Amino acid sequence: MAIRAADQIIHKAAWLYYTHGLRQDEVAKKLDISRASVATYLRKARETGIVNISTSTQLFTEDALAREVEDAFGLNTVWIVPLDLQALDAGAEVPALAASVFVSLVNRGDRVGVAWGRTVYAVADVMSFADLQDVTVVQLCGNLGAPYTQRPDQCTMEIARRLNAKGLNFYAPLALSSERLARELRDEPVIREQLSLVAGCDLALFSVGTIDTESHIVKCGALTPAEMFALRDQGAAGVIAGQLIDATGNLLDCDYNRRVISADLGSMRAIPKRMMVVQEDSKLEPLQAALAGSLCSHLVLTAAMARRLLDANSSGLSQKQDRPSL
Repeated sequence: MAIRAADQIIHKAAWLYYTHGLRQDEVAKKLDISRASVATYLRKARETGIVNISTSTQLFTEDALAREVEDAFGLNTVWIVPLDLQALDAGAEVPALAASVFVSLVNRGDRVGVAWGRTVYAVADVMSFADLQDVTVVQLCGNLGAPYTQRPDQCTMEIARRLNAKGLNFYAPLALSSERLARELRDEPVIREQLSLVAGCDLALFSVGTIDTESHIVKCGALTPAEMFALRDQGAAGVIAGQLIDATGNLLDCDYNRRVISADLGSMRAIPKRMMVVQEDSKLEPLQAALAGSLCSHLVLTAAMARRLLDANSSGLSQKQDRPSL
């Protein structure tokens, strides 16, 4: 069916915005119209079904396995990539599902906190373009001085671009050279204000990192492999927003954490929707630590990881029940 002449401008605006990823001002310039007109055309495109910017995630939450994980760990919602879909492309299906879930969780006027790493960047890279109003995307931790493809500022600004939202980058490095310098920098008004924004977020997107040479804080040079292994011996179990947590999900008492500029875990726990995405098989122990510390309320993972998580939890409960009372 031919497109009516009156609708052609709507189709063109929608095509440039959703398919090519242009910002609203760029679409306006391209079509020689006002930005307000672009917003109107994009709204009409959604209302009339010309575009569909969201994919239903109901299929991934109705599985009995998802209910088991929710009940076992007290989570609000769990989305699980089934084995048949994961077999198609294990590295692509989890980020694709997570991106769809994330967009569905963002509401008008929300403040969204974003961490960093390979998983978060993969989610941002496949996220659909959404014309959300009055949304602000906040960086949860300091930046990296060395070149790194999944830097915190890149993750934050890419997600802000996808949501047509305002992005707020962190004006501080992730790890300082001394505790004193980190303490003084946290006291700077601009840094203190940025850190204070975190507790007021409505939604957060992050993953949990491993304690090994593949960890992003090793890859970016914040810690050497030898330092990471030493911290693992001290009880480090995972990485959240650039910070080391122990098996209980609390901040590890170590020099590295005291040199880090990042949102404190209390502020992160205060965020109502804390969406964690886990795709690597190596993240069982870090995920267990994050769940133990109530750092996650919404979870996206694979069916294989869900079963491992439940098996480990059942094993732990059985061991506690088998212990003789004193």
